[in-house]
Amino acid sequence: MITFILNDAPYGTEKSYNALRLSLAIAKKKEPLRIFMLDDGVFCGLKDQKTPEGYYNIGRMIRSLVKRGYDVHA
Repeated sequence: MITFILNDAPYGTEKSYNALRLSLAIAKKKEPLRIFMLDDGVFCGLKDQKTPEGYYNIGRMIRSLVKRGYDVHA
């Protein structure tokens, strides 16, 4: 099982984005995967967040993982 811990805000750095991008690639291979959001990382899971212009949509990435049945915890 692969576990990712997001502890950076959704926007302002690319750390959470890169972790979720890698998670989606792993999910395509149907590998076991878990995501934990801690500290500022919990803001990645906020519903209906406004994505700044020119940025990736973190909420959409998380929803995609949840729809595929992966565990995402805050």
